Amino acid sequence: MKVLLINGSPRANGCTFTALSEIAETLNAENIETEIVQLGNKPVQDCIGCGGCAGKGKCVFSNDCVNELIEKAKYADGFVFGTPVYYAHPSGRVLSVMDRLFYAGGINFEHKPAAVIASARRAGTTSALDAISKHLGISQMPIISSTYWNMVHGNTPEEIVRDAEGMQTMRNIARNMAWILKCIEAGKRSGITAPQAEKTARTNFIR
Repeated sequence: MKVLLINGSPRANGCTFTALSEIAETLNAENIETEIVQLGNKPVQDCIGCGGCAGKGKCVFSNDCVNELIEKAKYADGFVFGTPVYYAHPSGRVLSVMDRLFYAGGINFEHKPAAVIASARRAGTTSALDAISKHLGISQMPIISSTYWNMVHGNTPEEIVRDAEGMQTMRNIARNMAWILKCIEAGKRSGITAPQAEKTARTNFIR
């Protein structure tokens, strides 16, 4: 079993990475393989709603990390999406990537457990978490919770490590993720498969 952890910060070894690393280390102790993917600091194309990805399993834009992540998602059993907080909001980078990931490669995420985490100096974490949780909720993904909101506080990695409750929250995310993954695996061995969702009705507010 493998969990893919996506770092939505442009800083490779910053606060968000520190929180994700705590999750990864705890998952490894549960015999779960992990990979932390850094989105980097190069430009990322936003989704333009062109519909060109429909039925193709990949985004029409191939000059950034999105199609590579869609491919990695095929072989991942769980996910953690991490973001710093900018103006009480997730990074634009992680939102752009997640929009395109789920539009173009949504089938690779269905029924796989996922968590979202946020790091901030002080505030804005709950609105950031809310924004990037939406992708999971519309994709039939079991959402992994913890013993407090999935956030850490600090202005540097050293301060993040000193956030004892925040780091504890990260470890408990990992343990809950490992438990759910093992339950899913046991269910598969017993012949329990994911449900088939109805997807025929599509309405709007004027018909």
